[in-house]
Amino acid sequence: MAQTVDWLAVAPAAVLALATLAVLLIDLWWPERASVVTAVSVGAAVAALIAVGVLWGDPRATFCVSGDGLPSCSYVVNEFTLVLQGVVLVGTLVVLLLSHADTVAATTPRLPVGETRFLMLASATGAVVLAAGRDLATIVVALEVVSLPAFALVGLRRASRRDAEAALTFFVVSVVSIGVMIYGVSLVYGATGALHLDRIAVVLGGEDGRTSVATAGVVLTLVGLVFKIGAVPFHFWVPDTYDGAPVVVAAYLSVVSKAAGIAGLVIVVGLGFPAYSDVWGPLIAVLAVLTMTLGNVAALRQRSAIRLLAWSSVAHAGYLLVPLGAASGQDGGQFGAEMSATVSYLALYAVINLAAFGVVAVISRSAEPSAGASGSADVAGGSAVVGPSGAIEDYRGLAWSEPWAAVALGFGLVALAGLPPGVAGLWAKVVIVDAAISGGAGWLAVAVAVNTVIGLVYYLRWTVLLFTPARAREPLEHQVPVTSGVAVGIALAAGVALSVLPQLVLGPAGGSVELFG
Repeated sequence: MAQTVDWLAVAPAAVLALATLAVLLIDLWWPERASVVTAVSVGAAVAALIAVGVLWGDPRATFCVSGDGLPSCSYVVNEFTLVLQGVVLVGTLVVLLLSHADTVAATTPRLPVGETRFLMLASATGAVVLAAGRDLATIVVALEVVSLPAFALVGLRRASRRDAEAALTFFVVSVVSIGVMIYGVSLVYGATGALHLDRIAVVLGGEDGRTSVATAGVVLTLVGLVFKIGAVPFHFWVPDTYDGAPVVVAAYLSVVSKAAGIAGLVIVVGLGFPAYSDVWGPLIAVLAVLTMTLGNVAALRQRSAIRLLAWSSVAHAGYLLVPLGAASGQDGGQFGAEMSATVSYLALYAVINLAAFGVVAVISRSAEPSAGASGSADVAGGSAVVGPSGAIEDYRGLAWSEPWAAVALGFGLVALAGLPPGVAGLWAKVVIVDAAISGGAGWLAVAVAVNTVIGLVYYLRWTVLLFTPARAREPLEHQVPVTSGVAVGIALAAGVALSVLPQLVLGPAGGSVELFG
């Protein structure tokens, strides 16, 4: 059946897809390509964001079919979709700007220009499509489009054995989890005869919908999505992968890849499996507590900046699951508030996490040791230069030599902890605690409170080091690339804005309640 395509509705994904192809061709044929490729990539992300802005307040759907009196759509654009797409695009824009310096660096192992941009844009295209997907086939394909380029991104530094090991770990765990997810989708299809989520919801909510096959399908389908956000028990790839990958790739995985997984999880459970909330709700609630607790406790022991942020990312994956766990046993039309709370937390977490990762990327790159250096901070010798090892001790006294970097990193850390002046993180915690209490899961709110206190220890320990004078510190060369400075500035400005005006996110995300009504 032929149908017209609403090109405005698919513009964010279409712009990224066309830019992906353009970057590939430019990389092949343009001799001076680094700046051009960056300009095309950043321009595409900005254009896609503009398209999201144009679509705001103009809900529409495309790729719809009708049958049995029930119209079903595979690609839907509404406020919920646009909030998620906005998070993905802002994260992609910041990472693209950050990574420019890594593709033209003279002292660090360069990332290949074309491949880096091509893979990031391809993965982001999958994330944008996933946010609008409304059938299991679209969601599975989009999830794979997010994941496959990410494997290659992790292993882009071909001469690095650690990168190769990180990429292999990521690949193996992902393949296993997505295989389990596809098996679950096949069981759901066998039990319902449908792939569109609205049709699945109708069948599963019927008198004959409660079967063992359908239950197994529901649980297995969620496996791939749980892996994507790095939740227990699929968390163990996160610290090794983040630590082995280039810092900008770790930043990408911590925000864009996680956003894609959360989008898929919210859409699938909210639109396809509401009748089974008594099955997936308790399961997600338990995973939320295990994930946040393990992430925070493991982060307490870390002395590496990247590994600390990696375990912090695991902990925040647990926080993101809390509102979904609180939806247990409620009717599908009544847990929109819990779903929107997850999206709100994701948006607030994304910008403050990017601020922290951005500074770590800039400082690590700017402080490369000279040839023959060990790569670690020489504290005993009277200097404390941040090297590739990235120990948090290496950041001692950063405020005295690089105040702008210390302020930006300090703001990101206290925001992740939920403390002033970074109260964007506090608003995020309040949102999920309120969702847990409103959903009748007060024990989840208690777990969040306890884990927040644990998180304060390692966030504040690192923050205090930034403003603790070192015996002597060799200043970094003030050659921070403009693109990196702009990237950190965007993330920092967004974090400050959301600390002052959290309704910029909470309002639009709250409006997405209608999606589940």
